[in-house]
Amino acid sequence: MAGYWYERLTALDSSFLMLEKPHAPLHVASTLLFESEALRRPDGGIDADLIRNHVAAEIHRIPRYRQKLQWVPMSMRPVWVDDDRFRLDYHVRHTALPKPGTEEQLRLLSARIMEQPLDLSRPLWETWIVEGLEGDRFALISKVHHCMIDGVSGAELLKILLSITPEVPEPKPARFFPRRAPSPFQLWRDEGARRLSLPIDLVRDVGAFFREAEDRRREVLSHFRAAADFVGSSMHRASPTPLNAPVSPHRRFDWLTMDFKELRDIRRTLGGSANDLVLTIVTGAVQRFMEHRQVSPSAIDFRVMAPVSVRRREDQEALGNQVSAWLIDLPIAEEDPREQIRQIKRKTNELKRSKQAVGATVLSDAAEWGSSTLLALGARNSS
Repeated sequence: MAGYWYERLTALDSSFLMLEKPHAPLHVASTLLFESEALRRPDGGIDADLIRNHVAAEIHRIPRYRQKLQWVPMSMRPVWVDDDRFRLDYHVRHTALPKPGTEEQLRLLSARIMEQPLDLSRPLWETWIVEGLEGDRFALISKVHHCMIDGVSGAELLKILLSITPEVPEPKPARFFPRRAPSPFQLWRDEGARRLSLPIDLVRDVGAFFREAEDRRREVLSHFRAAADFVGSSMHRASPTPLNAPVSPHRRFDWLTMDFKELRDIRRTLGGSANDLVLTIVTGAVQRFMEHRQVSPSAIDFRVMAPVSVRRREDQEALGNQVSAWLIDLPIAEEDPREQIRQIKRKTNELKRSKQAVGATVLSDAAEWGSSTLLALGARNSS
């Protein structure tokens, strides 16, 4: 037995670390609003300890929340190791707005918290309990680094940490026994052995490919054609816009409240998926933004990289990124929202048939053989 434990990041997860800059942190963040009643103390404040105790009781279901990065010598890709100095009170923090706190004050606080990078020497998450919000409410501001989660696993994470009812039996927190981390020399030695085995693995995989049935070979070849398709789309550089300007370290955070029933009725009337409708809403917003900045939408080839989950049902609660991407040109020059959604539907249907998302996955899998840096640079260049 090796006597130590670690887990390598995938090339895709590592790329989110490569893309991060001091002025452009890459964490996934959210602000959630709640009624205070179930957690109100006799003095009117929020019982933050009750929230911490609940997280402490459930955190064993999210092992990554007690793991940190350790860097492999002479390699740009780190590994996960257990944090033997983990402290929950560092990650679950408590603050308050001056009463009665307005939503605008909460937006400003959210922006200040979200613009701060996470400490890469600790587990890569924070949750802020914010009390004092008007309407007898409180908020949770959450930050989790993108190298840990994608959208689907983030939603599953909320299911673990939150409850739909206030009456939740609190199990006793299980004691945490961190596994021993490898030394830098052990990591360097293991990484060298892994790289030496790559050519052998390649020969084995190619041999298996030629031994498999014809229909399986056709499927694999179609995946590589999809990868070539994705590369071809990404070679066309996005048009310069005010949104492609240098990014400052400061953030503004906002949200829009929409009636879900109304959105569902619109989708039924116009057709398409919920994602098609979201892309149409984004198209209209970008169009108005460009006009406000006196930029003609018709002069812009405006492309977005839309995440597409490739997560299997049985992997819903697994952390990490199991996500691919579509490169979609949004019809911001089109004035009619009905025509916008028709064009978006047509484009997303073409992308589904072309398996472009599968092609992007092939490229991220191929990066396991090479450099996460190339994957990160490609993503930056194409959108």
